[in-house]
Amino acid sequence: MPETDEAADEESSVVSPDPDGAEPVTVTVHHDEQTTTVTARRGEPLRDALRRANLSPYTRLTERLNCGGRGLCATCGVRVLDDVAPDHWHDRLAERFGYPRLSCQLPAEDGLEVALVSDKLVWGGRE
Repeated sequence: MPETDEAADEESSVVSPDPDGAEPVTVTVHHDEQTTTVTARRGEPLRDALRRANLSPYTRLTERLNCGGRGLCATCGVRVLDDVAPDHWHDRLAERFGYPRLSCQLPAEDGLEVALVSDKLVWGGRE
């Protein structure tokens, strides 16, 4: 794979119009020894922006077996590389004990930087 995936960057820059008028933001995603900039709507779940950009926070198994973004299964974990305060019960525990944060409960904000967890089997391990 090339060091920068231009096709993924182009794909991720397509954001459908938001009826609420939310502005587009950029999120930096580190994955597979690459970095991709994803465009999302401010406040949308990071999980949705990642999936739209073909960057899954899931493993091969949990891609189909997950809670659909309801914050219940803990399989969509990502490492947040910024200081973003948790506002979901699971994310408060994850931050306290060093586990990945749930991308389905993490709102996309401009300048957010995350890393996909590459070494997880089902759930992400501690740092």
